[in-house]
Amino acid sequence: MKYTLGLLALASTALSHAHHDDTEVVPERLQEELLKKWDQEWTFSGIASFAHLKPVKCLIEPDERYDIAVVGAPFDTAVSYRPGARFGPRAIRAASARQMAGTAYNTRAGINPYSSWATVKDCGDIPIIPFDNAVAERQMYEAFLELGSRPAITSADSKYGTKGISAGKAKLVTLGGDHSIALPALRALYHIYQKPITVLHFDAHLDTWNPVRYSAYWTSEQAAFNHGSFFHKASREGLICNSTSAHAGLRTRLTGVTDSDYTNPGPEQGFMRIHADDIDDLGPMGIVDKIIGRIGLDSEQPVYLSVDIDVLDPATAPGTGTPEPGGWTTREFIRIMRGIEKLNIVGADIVEVSPSYDNKGETTALAAAQVAFEIITSMVKAGAGEDLGGWYGYKEEKVEETVIEDEVKKERKDEL
Repeated sequence: MKYTLGLLALASTALSHAHHDDTEVVPERLQEELLKKWDQEWTFSGIASFAHLKPVKCLIEPDERYDIAVVGAPFDTAVSYRPGARFGPRAIRAASARQMAGTAYNTRAGINPYSSWATVKDCGDIPIIPFDNAVAERQMYEAFLELGSRPAITSADSKYGTKGISAGKAKLVTLGGDHSIALPALRALYHIYQKPITVLHFDAHLDTWNPVRYSAYWTSEQAAFNHGSFFHKASREGLICNSTSAHAGLRTRLTGVTDSDYTNPGPEQGFMRIHADDIDDLGPMGIVDKIIGRIGLDSEQPVYLSVDIDVLDPATAPGTGTPEPGGWTTREFIRIMRGIEKLNIVGADIVEVSPSYDNKGETTALAAAQVAFEIITSMVKAGAGEDLGGWYGYKEEKVEETVIEDEVKKERKDEL
C-alpha cells in the first residue's frame, strides 16, 4: 500500500512539474497569434475600470507609481438629504467605458491623455468604513496622503510634466462619494505642499455653513463633518488660500432669514462667488475670465478643483443628492472646464453622483465621466511641454484644407 502511495505521489509531482513547465514556456509565435486574436477590447467589454485603465490596488502596492491616479472614495454617510453617492465611483467608471487609450483623442485639446507622456492608472477604491465617520475621515486622509505623496513616474527635471511647485509630484483625481471627501483631500494636500491650497469649487451650494447653526444643542465633532460644512472647517484649519479661491455655479437657498452666516468677514468666507445665472450675462468665457482673474496662473500656487455634479441642472444630471433647478448645461460647463486648463491643478474630485436617482440614460454618470476626462486631459496637456493647439488653440483651418487638397491630388494621380 505504501509503495502504491509513493508511486502516486511521484506521478503527481511529475505531472505538476510538467504542467508548470508547459505554462511557463509559451512559443513566441503562438503568443503573437493569441494577442492578434484576443487582445482587442471593445468599449462595452472588459472589467469596469476608469477608461479601461489597468486596475491596481495602489494602497497595498507601495511601489506602484503613476503621474495621475484615479481613485474612488465610496462614502456617503455625511449627507444632509438623499444618500447613495457611495455608489458614485462604480457608476462613473461604468460611464467612462467609451474612453480608452486607442479612442480617447481630445479634439479640442489636441492630445490623447491616455497615450501621451503621462502614466494614468486606476488605483481602485479606498475601503472606507460606513459605520463611523470619524474613522472614515481618518482613512481617507491617510489614503490621500499615501497616494498623493508618491513621486510621479515623470521626474521633476524631465521635459514633460508640470513645472513649479507640483513638479515631480503625482496627482489624484477622486471619484466620490459625497462632498465631505474634499476635507481629508485638502488636509493631505496641505501636508504635501506645506501651504494653503487655492480651491476652485463648482457647486450649486456654498458648503461653508457653520455646523453649530444647524443644531447647537445636538452637536459633536463627528456631526461637524458633513457635506455642507467641510469648507468652513477647512478654512478654520488654515487649509485654504481664501484670497484666491472661488465658488462657481451657485444657486443655493440658505438657512435663516439673512445670509450673514455665509458673508461675514471671517476668514472662512473669503471665496469669490460666481452665480449660475451669471452665465446669461457673461457667457462661458466670461465665467472663465472671472475665474482666471481670481485664481491666476501661478505655477507656485497649488489649485484643488472640486466639482459637485449638482452644478449641472437636474434636467441634465438628476442623479445627485441635493438637486437645485437652474444649473448649467453639460455643454456650458465643459466649455468652462476647457477654458481653465492652464490652472495649476494638483488634485481634483467629482462628487455627489447618486446613481439610484439617475435616469435610464445614466446622463449624470456620463457627465461625471466626461468631467473627469476633461480634468485628466488638462493635467496631461499642462505637462506636454509644448503648445498643442487643438480646436481652441492656434491651428488654422487652412492646414486642414491643404491636407485635403493633397489627398485629392494623390487620388487623381493614382487614378491616372
